[in-house]
Amino acid sequence: MNNYHIGGQAVIEGVMMRGPRKTAIAVRKPNGEIFLHQEPVQSLANRHKFLKFPLLRGILALVESIALGIKALSLSASLSGQEEGEELTKRDLIIAVVSAIFFAIGLFFILPTITANLVKGFINSTIFLNLMEGIVRITIFILYIVVISKMKDIQRIFQYHGAEHKVIYCYERGEELRVENARKYSTLHPRCGTNFLLIVMLVSILLFSFLGWQGVIARIFSRILFLPLVAGFSYEVIKYSGKRQDNPLVKIISFPGLMLQKLTTREPDDRQIEVAIRALKGVLQ
Repeated sequence: MNNYHIGGQAVIEGVMMRGPRKTAIAVRKPNGEIFLHQEPVQSLANRHKFLKFPLLRGILALVESIALGIKALSLSASLSGQEEGEELTKRDLIIAVVSAIFFAIGLFFILPTITANLVKGFINSTIFLNLMEGIVRITIFILYIVVISKMKDIQRIFQYHGAEHKVIYCYERGEELRVENARKYSTLHPRCGTNFLLIVMLVSILLFSFLGWQGVIARIFSRILFLPLVAGFSYEVIKYSGKRQDNPLVKIISFPGLMLQKLTTREPDDRQIEVAIRALKGVLQ
């Protein structure tokens, strides 16, 4: 068994892997070659030890993961579009990221709280209203995944997502990183970001129940303001779950997220597993 924790992310026609010291992005180019980009991990936690404290390390991990994920997606988009002469400029990337942020705020913050507010005149219970808001948010999230999963390009990314999990499992079990060894493993992994997002939504229901039921604008800002705290706590839950996968309580906590991964992962082909292996080897070199 390897205890060297590896994280990852599916990108366009590729996989990004991250270890404690190095990050690697492997992308299948249009000509069939696998492009590998490696760089050292430059985490603020290495320079400021207090950022390794519980909760703070989760907030930092979220911020750094988003930044690294955007960079990986930008690189993979440029490489995968080379055959058609396409290239993602910094301006395009900034517009895409800002648009995605506003879209996410509208879909996952504004819409759920406005929807829950519609029944306030009938049931004036803070706990019930926050519970309903949370249920609406989770429902929207699941429906969103279902809708985008019908897109061909997204299905390819979900296959690479499955390849990422298979290869990480193979590594964690101490097997040689080969396609035939990784192929047999599950596409569902307890430390997946999908689990993290679901736990964030569940934890937010509990936390926001203590904040009362303010006006719509105040609620939206409070949700965004407390998101880092929720993310930090959720990170600790995922970290604990990853270390104690045989614990019955951990299995119960992880089960909803694993089921949700049935929507966000697909069975990969051998070429996709090969790309994921290349990314992981790039981290371990």
